[in-house]
Formats: sequence, structure tokens, C-alpha cells
Amino acid sequence: MIPSGQIVVLISPQGKRYMHKLVPGTDVHTQEGKLSLDEVAEAGYGGCARTHLGKPYLVLKPTVYDLIKGVKRQTQIMYPKEIGYVLLKLGIGPGSTVIESGTGSAGLTLALAWFVGDTGKVYTYERREDFFKLAMKNLDRVGLLHRVEQVNQDIADGFKHTGADALFLDVREPWLYLEHIPRAVTPGAMCGFLLPTTNQVSELLRGLDAGPFAEIEVLEILVRRYKPVADRLRPDDRMVAHTGFLIFARYMEKPEPLLLPETDAEAADPLAAPVTDEADDSEEEPPRLGDEGACGCEDPAE
Repeated sequence: MIPSGQIVVLISPQGKRYMHKLVPGTDVHTQEGKLSLDEVAEAGYGGCARTHLGKPYLVLKPTVYDLIKGVKRQTQIMYPKEIGYVLLKLGIGPGSTVIESGTGSAGLTLALAWFVGDTGKVYTYERREDFFKLAMKNLDRVGLLHRVEQVNQDIADGFKHTGADALFLDVREPWLYLEHIPRAVTPGAMCGFLLPTTNQVSELLRGLDAGPFAEIEVLEILVRRYKPVADRLRPDDRMVAHTGFLIFARYMEKPEPLLLPETDAEAADPLAAPVTDEADDSEEEPPRLGDEGACGCEDPAE
């Protein structure tokens, strides 16, 4: 029995996936007939519920991948292929605090909220009120709104929050806001950025090079799927290729050069000895061309 209010994934006989929130006493109208959500709850995860026409629907518990793909959107969202790398690169886990700007439809926000757990917090900034409200609905629908603090403002004047473990900017001109990062995160924190074009990436790199940042990385992630047929295994006809550039950098407060401990040999530096004008008589004068043995052979005249 699935409790009411939970999100379920319903898979039709044709393999189409639908996501619904369980509300007692309600029905879902499909092309295969009317499906009672009470019967879906009774079937349980991994079970099968039938429409009034007898068509079976598989009931599954959604993964975070399903939740991200199922958000209502008015903007382009980040793809799971980028989100997974971002989460690992930023070190997001239970208890993490992370600042995000450019909430949009809350695709990345949802993933961040999922992984920080109830002991962490996501602070997300969005300047457009319509996107701000849409993100709130998407987060509330999947039960993650309590892990997120939304801020409906531009970040041109900086961030309200400080001491975050990580930061991610999905804005058009992130280089304009680099000066606000030091107050927002802890020293050594990882920062991430998403940009669609190379000229934007170049502009951001100039800003990162000028600021207190290290470990700068630029990449894109391509996914090539294969047809899962054992006897005819080959790539799909289409692939999700370039969807954006990911840029990462670590904020370093007053970075110092790395000093390695001296070894005994390095401590006694021979180059530090005083230089004298006296020649070292112990060294032999190198052989001159034409002398016996200069080329490793004897004079043929002898």
C-alpha cells in the first residue's frame, strides 16, 4: 500500500511513462481507459493496476532521474548527464549547503535538494517572478520544498547567504558576479558554471584567471545510447550531444605557493658555496681534436 501524497510512475502497455501524485478518490484518464489512483495505491510499487477496460499499468517508485525529467518547465533545464557530474564535482551530500543562481524550472535545484538531505540546505536565487513561482510548485510537488530557501532577486548586489560549501551559477554573464563569490562560500569551496557558447566560456575564464580561483576545468558531456538488442547491438540513430559547457573552479582565499619540505641534500646546496678565481687543478684538460684518443681511435700514421 502506497501512502497518499506520494509520487508514482505509471508505465502503459506501450511503454509510455506518466508521473502522478496519489490523491485518494481520484482517477487518471488514459488512452487505455480510466485508472483509479486508489487501485494504484493498493497495487504498491512494482505492482500492476488495471484500467476499467482491463489494460495493465505498471506502478513504480520514481528515481531522482524521473523527478527531474518530470518537472513542469517554462525554461530549458539541465540534463541529468550534466547534473550527475555537477553533484560529484561540487561534493554535494547530506548536510551540504549550496548556493545556486538561475533557478529556472528547478531541475538542478531538485537534484541538489534531494542529495543535501534534511540536514543540508539549498539557497537558490531567481530574478524572474514567474520562474520563481514555477520552481516553488515543482519542488512542493515532489516534497522537497522544505530543503530549499528561494530568493526572488537579482544577484547583481551579491548574495544574502554566506559560508556555503559550494556554489553554482546558471546565468548568462557569470563573470559579472565573480566578485560576490568570496563572501558567499568558504575558502576552498568548489564553484560551477553552465554556459552555452565558447565566447561566454572565454570571458568567464578571463575573470577566473584574474580572481582567487584555482583548479579551473572546462568540459562538455556527450551521451551516446545503444539499441539494447543483443543480436543487433548498435548506436541509436540520434544522440544527446552538446547541451552546454561546464566550468569548474575552486575558490582559494589568498592562495600561497606550495612549499615542499627541504631534504638534507637540498639544505646543503652546492650552488650556495662561494665562487673563487682559482682554477681547479684536479680536472684534466679535455682532449683537443687531433690528439690521440680524442675520437676514440689511434693515429693511423703510427
